[in-house]
Amino acid sequence: MNDETKTLDVKIDEEGYLCDPNDWDECFAEAVAAREGIELTDIHWALINYFRTFYEDHLRHPTMHEWVKTLGRFHGKPYKEAKAYRDYLYKLFPKGPVQTLCKLAGLPKPVEDVEE
Repeated sequence: MNDETKTLDVKIDEEGYLCDPNDWDECFAEAVAAREGIELTDIHWALINYFRTFYEDHLRHPTMHEWVKTLGRFHGKPYKEAKAYRDYLYKLFPKGPVQTLCKLAGLPKPVEDVEE
């Protein structure tokens, strides 16, 4: 795919998902973020790493429900309610948290309905 981003050296599909997760590096995530209009912060990087680790451990990405239950508690008092944490995630990733993080983390495209 001929793209002006740093992804020239890796193969992505027509939706921007990395074809081979082994090709992922931080430069790829930065290029995807730029294309998606996201400025990566420490929180974004922590979530990218969470997705990559979860995928390595379970051979799938987390569902929104799993994500909200585990990390909502981790992120503290303001996110004890699932809806508040879900709203926060959509502010970070307006085009869909799970899909966007799969792209940023170099993971396969989600094949199931992952957003609640």
